[in-house]
Amino acid sequence: MRSRATRDAAALVRAAAATALAAALAAPASAADAAVDAASVTPSAHARISFEHVTFPGDEKVGLVGTSYLVDAPRLDGVSLGPAVYGAITGHRGGFFTIGGEVAWRKRIIGPFGIETGLYAGGGGGAAAPQGGGLMLRPHLDLLADFGATAFGISLSRVKFPNGQIASTQWGLVFNISDEFRSTRADRLDEPTRASGRSGIGFDRVQLVAGAYRLRSGSTLTDGRSAPTIGYLGARGEQAIGSNGYWGVEANGATQSEVAGYAEFLGLVGAETELVHNTLTGGVRFALGMGGGGGVPTGGGLLVKGSLYSIVRLSNDLGLSLEAGVTSAPRGELRAAQVGAGLVWALDGPRSSGVAVPPVRTEFGGGVERYDAARVDGTTREMSLVTLRIDRFVAPNIYLTGQAHSAFAGGAGGFTSAFLGAGWWQPLSPRWHVAAELTGGAAGGGGVVTHGAVGQAMLYAGAQLTSAVAVRLGVGRIEALRGPLGSNVVDAAVVFTYGVTAGN
Repeated sequence: MRSRATRDAAALVRAAAATALAAALAAPASAADAAVDAASVTPSAHARISFEHVTFPGDEKVGLVGTSYLVDAPRLDGVSLGPAVYGAITGHRGGFFTIGGEVAWRKRIIGPFGIETGLYAGGGGGAAAPQGGGLMLRPHLDLLADFGATAFGISLSRVKFPNGQIASTQWGLVFNISDEFRSTRADRLDEPTRASGRSGIGFDRVQLVAGAYRLRSGSTLTDGRSAPTIGYLGARGEQAIGSNGYWGVEANGATQSEVAGYAEFLGLVGAETELVHNTLTGGVRFALGMGGGGGVPTGGGLLVKGSLYSIVRLSNDLGLSLEAGVTSAPRGELRAAQVGAGLVWALDGPRSSGVAVPPVRTEFGGGVERYDAARVDGTTREMSLVTLRIDRFVAPNIYLTGQAHSAFAGGAGGFTSAFLGAGWWQPLSPRWHVAAELTGGAAGGGGVVTHGAVGQAMLYAGAQLTSAVAVRLGVGRIEALRGPLGSNVVDAAVVFTYGVTAGN
């Protein structure tokens, strides 16, 4: 049960020629079998983790961890691209995050050794850092020792905020994990695909989570205010390891005005077992990552969590989870008990049956949006945000969506929002389509007044450039459930379409 919030970039898939050729050479296959296999492709992907000490003004050292999920681009040898998140875990800037995209090129030089060069661009900031509008650029050059499934190396990078005061060159460490999964070409979404191997975005299941942290007695926020109980909304993606283990990622954001802007991004491992056959499962989960913002005292940003949970099965694909545990910031003052509940949705498990099943339409998109936002200084100004989104269709015209937005211009560096919701999609012709969606979530930071919980409604018009790639323009409205944020929104995005094998 695995994916990272960022693992959603599997929208870019390689051409199916090699798969079709393998099917043709296999022992007695029928013409129908070959057609089924021709619709399926297996892209290569690279989960990348890096760590480096970035120098802020005043010779302040901040430990920055980067996580990205890069998928090989079709017909571009060595080129891969995908989403990425960078955030602080050491120093005194817990809550400093950026969200964006990365493109890289790798080349084997001699033996197991090779190089990788690339560029990250994204938006964010926070923790009172001098990031200006929030735009972050990070070119890098890595020397890697590649051992197939994993690669290790050193990285030389430049972190720069062009409209802020951060500009730093440093050495770092990098670790790559290679991965692959089965997906379906966008022009073959109406054809059955063999259900063998892990498919699509690599999720085995996802969870939509709501919970609360109860801070220990006497705790205060960084500005001295009494620390409240912190309510949060979030999502997890998980991938199985063997019959009982799993690993994955989770992202959560605060929904309360007192700590608006608090967010966390973590990797996790866990194990579970069936307590009552087909009814009740119990397990334990541990998570490690970065968190902060909203005045929550996480110090450098390193966050550790542990919990016990149970899942009650509602159907073959859906369950309800309940959990309780503890959360700690080892380099800060945050110590809290946590409780939570979640909706568990089983997606794409590992398969070996070889049964042909219809693929599920899935879309990944990235772009920018712009709207006016009320600020803590009493002004209302325009700001621009980078957007990432993943959409999974649950019916021919209905999809569920998860999105992350982060400011990169407009003097709101550090403002981040996360949304979950649903939408309606309707083709008008082979080239044109329209869509509408309604989402809700959490937002804050960057001096923008949101009071935590926000909602957004959008209308889109899109044009297909190819069967797999579309451009989409949108207009809509964002509103804070409490507080002055309320503005018309304009949005532009590139959307990649592919198919995944339907769930069990």
